[in-house]
Amino acid sequence: MGLCHGKPIEPPPNLSENPIIPGENHESAFSSSTGKTPKFPFYSPSPLPSAFKSSPANSSSVASTPLRFLKRPFPPPSPAKHIKALLARRHGSVKPNEATIPEGSECEIIGLDKNFCFSNNFTTLYEIREEVGRGHFGYTCSAKGNKGSLKGQDVAVKVIPKSKMTTAIAIEDVRREVKILRALTGHKNLVQFYDAYEDEDNVYIVMELCKGGELLDRILSRGGKYSEEDAKAVMVQILSVVAYCHLQGVVHRDLKPENFLFTLKDENSPIKAIDFGLSDYVKPDERLNDIVGSAYYVAPEVLHRSYGTEADMWSIGVIAYILLCGSRPFWARTESGIFRAVLKADPSFDEAPWPSLSSGAVDFVKRLLNKDYRKRLTAAQALSHPWLAGHHEVKIPLDMITYKLVKAYVCSSSLRKASLGALAKTLTIPQLAYLREQFTLLGPNRSGFISLQNFKMAAVGKYSTDAMKDSRVLDYVHVVSSLQYRKLDFEEFCAAAISVHQLEGIESWEQHARHAYEFFEKDGNRPIMIEELASELGLSPSVPVHVVLKDWIRHSDGKLSFLGFVRLLHGVSSRAFQKA
Repeated sequence: MGLCHGKPIEPPPNLSENPIIPGENHESAFSSSTGKTPKFPFYSPSPLPSAFKSSPANSSSVASTPLRFLKRPFPPPSPAKHIKALLARRHGSVKPNEATIPEGSECEIIGLDKNFCFSNNFTTLYEIREEVGRGHFGYTCSAKGNKGSLKGQDVAVKVIPKSKMTTAIAIEDVRREVKILRALTGHKNLVQFYDAYEDEDNVYIVMELCKGGELLDRILSRGGKYSEEDAKAVMVQILSVVAYCHLQGVVHRDLKPENFLFTLKDENSPIKAIDFGLSDYVKPDERLNDIVGSAYYVAPEVLHRSYGTEADMWSIGVIAYILLCGSRPFWARTESGIFRAVLKADPSFDEAPWPSLSSGAVDFVKRLLNKDYRKRLTAAQALSHPWLAGHHEVKIPLDMITYKLVKAYVCSSSLRKASLGALAKTLTIPQLAYLREQFTLLGPNRSGFISLQNFKMAAVGKYSTDAMKDSRVLDYVHVVSSLQYRKLDFEEFCAAAISVHQLEGIESWEQHARHAYEFFEKDGNRPIMIEELASELGLSPSVPVHVVLKDWIRHSDGKLSFLGFVRLLHGVSSRAFQKA
């Protein structure tokens, strides 16, 4: 667990230059445990003093990026407002002279049940050794197995003191972290979970020990940035594990270079995602509202308190930006300034080394750092991006967004289906390659058709874990598969699984739309009355609806205009006309 609350730090001479390079002294950051200036000026300290012993001097892990944790209800005006009292109250560390923010049901509960039903024989099975990392509500040590299946093996143990669990929410956070780790373990780029234990004082989460250090340390050791080829190898592994999590309905919510560890010190060592303490479950049609994560990596929609798995993709975009140029895309002297930049500023791609990097690399990062989450790439789509094409490690996984898009397509009017079919004809070879992968993963029959039942069989049969059940993603899968619809061939699947919003996010969107309209004019456009159009869109006939829809139809021949065509591509609901 962590919180995002930083003290003001001095700006560098040029705010657009914020390299992550050791030895630079333009930021004045202090370690919360030692009070000394750390070697690498990348972080601001936590407002909460550490309750544990200081980390060993030889620890290679730098202080973690400050986190922000906000739970509703909270007044909306400023998402960057300091919330120290709220954070303290959530985790039961309020001081007598501290102002507090009421949280309703989130107030501290007397007589909390801190029994997790975990095994209580940790001390007989493992011997704790030195501390290797520290968070705000726990610390990680290395340990060695004394007996059992892990006898003689080095492991990592995350120790979470029960004294820190002074609210029901804090207890539930620990339960969920263990549940997620237990369900997801097995992916090659996710830290291996072994077991969880407890005693009267602590919860112990035993995991694989990664000895290669943090991704952040590797970035620093390389002078602040990676070559494109080396960055690709890192991004493929990050995207692979995140795509796996998202398919299961798990959003990590704290992706940053510190939370990816190399298993060995070897240059070609694989990396593993760690720290699921802030992770949560989310269905494709649900939105979360906690403000959670690290200041430099938090997505705009998180600050607006309405987000899903797309927030992780923004964080990956920030990591990619740092890997390629050694600077943070959003920076300011204060935490409030960082959030303001995330909400309003655009990352710079004009300064070195961006002009010398490939256009594919620039496009890849831009499509992840789109402030409109609907236009952002999913993890599976990012793996299909031309910049990563040809990388030997790339394997495109099943993407849950196809379920969401196909469901919307099946429920659309015949006119919208025709318009999406026209748009699908404009797709490029790389875009079609991604859709072909998704179509193949759904298991078409020998005739090249899939039914909606294929969506259920693909998710439940091959890819389902306990996490998918806990996230209730399977509920969504069952809804999609239960819809009555004819079988889809690859051509119609492309029309159904195309994301109009994502196409809008690319530079060639205008060309796509114009060419699609040309196809639509030839094959699908026809004279249509306003009443018929309203009926097609499922709208009740009313004066405001008619006023808006009359601009959708050409006066010359009564056919759908280009404006109406583009609006139709996006889909329409009565909500769009309430303020007309």
